[in-house]
Amino acid sequence: MTINKLEEYAIVVAGGTGTRMQQAVPKQFIEVAGKPILMHTLERFYSYNPDIRLIVVLPENQQEAWRQLCRKHTFKLFHMVVAGGATRFGSVNNGLDLVQGEAVVAVHDGVRPFVAIETIAEAFKTAAQYGNAIVAVSPKDSIRELDSENSRAVDRAKYKLVQTPQCFKASILRKAYEQPEQPYFTDDASVVEQLGEEIKLVEGSYRNIKITTPEDLVLAEAFAKSEV
Repeated sequence: MTINKLEEYAIVVAGGTGTRMQQAVPKQFIEVAGKPILMHTLERFYSYNPDIRLIVVLPENQQEAWRQLCRKHTFKLFHMVVAGGATRFGSVNNGLDLVQGEAVVAVHDGVRPFVAIETIAEAFKTAAQYGNAIVAVSPKDSIRELDSENSRAVDRAKYKLVQTPQCFKASILRKAYEQPEQPYFTDDASVVEQLGEEIKLVEGSYRNIKITTPEDLVLAEAFAKSEV
C-alpha cells in the first residue's frame, strides 16, 4: 500500500538588520560568493526538494529591495513572500498562514545558508514520523552556569546547541501558535514543547552557522569557496 507523502513547506524567517554586522544592508541581503545570503538559503531547500513550497518572511519595508535583488541576480526560484511580525513569534505565525492543510513545515533562519541537504532531509523525515524534529549540535567549549554571584562548571554532554531547521507537522505547529506569546518562547521548539510535545533532536553540523557578525562573514566566504 502506498502512503501519500505530505506536502513540504519551508518558512524562511529573514527579519534581520545590519546592526551587529556593522552594515547598513540587512544581513540577509549581504552578498556571499556573489549573491545575497538569503538566496543561498532558499537554494538549499530547493536542492533538497524542488517541489517544496518556500515562504519567505520579510519586513514590509525590505520587500521592494528583495524584489530588486531578485531581478538583479535573475533569481527565479518560486517563493511566496509575507510580511514579518513585530517579533519572531509573529513572523512565523504570519508564514504559517500560507501553509495549506496537513504538511511538514520547516522553520529556518534566512541567514543559515550552509545547512546540509542531508540534515534537511533527516529533519523532514523525523518530523513526518514523530511530529517534530529539531536540528542541534553538541557544544565544543566548556560551559559554566551563572547565578547572581557565582559560576560553576557543568557537564557539556548534557547540553545541545539548537540550530534550524526545526520541522513540525503543520497541525501541531498551528495549535502551538494559537497560544499567547511568552518571553520564554525562544524558538519554535519551545512553543511546541509548551503543548506537552516531546521534542526530537536531529544531529546538525558546525558548518550550519547563523551569519550575524563580521567574523561570521569571513567563515561564510570560506565555506562557500570550499563548496565550489
